[in-house]
Amino acid sequence: MSRIFHLWPVVAALFVLAWAPARADEAPPVAAVVHLADDGARARLSFDLSAPVTARAREIANPDRIVLDMPAVDFRLRPQAGRAVARHPDALIKAFRFGLFGPGKSRVVIDLARPACVAHVETRRLAPGETPSRLTLFLRACAETAFAAAALDHAPPPLAAAPAPAPSAPARGLPVIVLDPGHGGVDGGAYGADGAVEKTLVYAFAEALRDKLEATGRYRVVMTRVGDQYVSLEDRVAKARAANAALFVSIHADTLRESTAVSGTTVYTCSNKASDAEAQRIAESENAADREAGETTKAADPGVADILFDLKRRETRAYAHLFSHGLVARLGEAETLNHNPERSAGFVVLKAPDFPSVLVELGYLSNAHDVANLKSPQWRDKTAEAMRKAVDGFFAKADPNGEPASHALTASAPGAKPSP
Repeated sequence: MSRIFHLWPVVAALFVLAWAPARADEAPPVAAVVHLADDGARARLSFDLSAPVTARAREIANPDRIVLDMPAVDFRLRPQAGRAVARHPDALIKAFRFGLFGPGKSRVVIDLARPACVAHVETRRLAPGETPSRLTLFLRACAETAFAAAALDHAPPPLAAAPAPAPSAPARGLPVIVLDPGHGGVDGGAYGADGAVEKTLVYAFAEALRDKLEATGRYRVVMTRVGDQYVSLEDRVAKARAANAALFVSIHADTLRESTAVSGTTVYTCSNKASDAEAQRIAESENAADREAGETTKAADPGVADILFDLKRRETRAYAHLFSHGLVARLGEAETLNHNPERSAGFVVLKAPDFPSVLVELGYLSNAHDVANLKSPQWRDKTAEAMRKAVDGFFAKADPNGEPASHALTASAPGAKPSP
């Protein structure tokens, strides 16, 4: 008996080590298998992990979702694993997505088909010979009022909107080009045929464009995200502002449910009213990125922004249109354009009044030809080269005083008219 008591501290230490979370310098646990059971009254979503984690779940309303937060996890699952789930006619879960949410953090976002409340979350060790542990979220059907009350109780403060900026100081030295590969982390963006995922394809393109711009020696390039990470819409703009951007290019690839025939690249600028119904739909989809990641954003007061920065905004948007025209012309030479290639809508990431911004939809993931292009290194190289030439052309244009476009924009007083 005394020998058992002597061994007990060793056994206890081994138990603690087995269940202790990984240190920051260790590889995160791997999730390679996911299970879903949903009969309409209860649902169970489980991830088999190589090491245990502690997770917390909460309800979010408008639209109804469940968010499951945990330390960093390496999700080695098909990107579409949560999109085409086998559903009971009265299922609670419509779809789910997963990925990194921030440094050292991962998130699972569950879209609900009807109200469901969190019953509990558990991590348990599996039998010997199996994956070490299983993280399981248990949901139960509940009334709309119960869901709304739970969402209100668990609601964190919304993401703070970036404060309205002061006018930029004159830019000198190398112009800063900010490339904004859309989505990332838990927000995969659009999904298409042959396993195409927007966040992955647009990041590969942004890297190709960055390399071409940097190779000229004429620009400093900043990326709003590095690798597969989630960055809120407001933070993308804030990063561009902090870098004193001279030009902001957001890169996306949408999908269409209505037609697989529509294809080609489209360049968007910001406007208060969308140029057409398709532009409005695209803007609504891209502006929902924070919601897709399980976040809400507190919008800035548009009235204040209009009063203080209307003149500067008009000037900046004029430069954005100037760049858009040149970009469409160059992309036309590369034969990549949509039938209506120049459009406008109220994109959140294009609303900064202190630097010109465009959003480039490289193609449609619902179109097999566009998907093949986006996956092709040769197409990426040709299209990135066309965009590099457009950037060169934009910064080569001079105002009547002979200043480069970037210097003319940031050095001019609010309300000054840009050169045609």
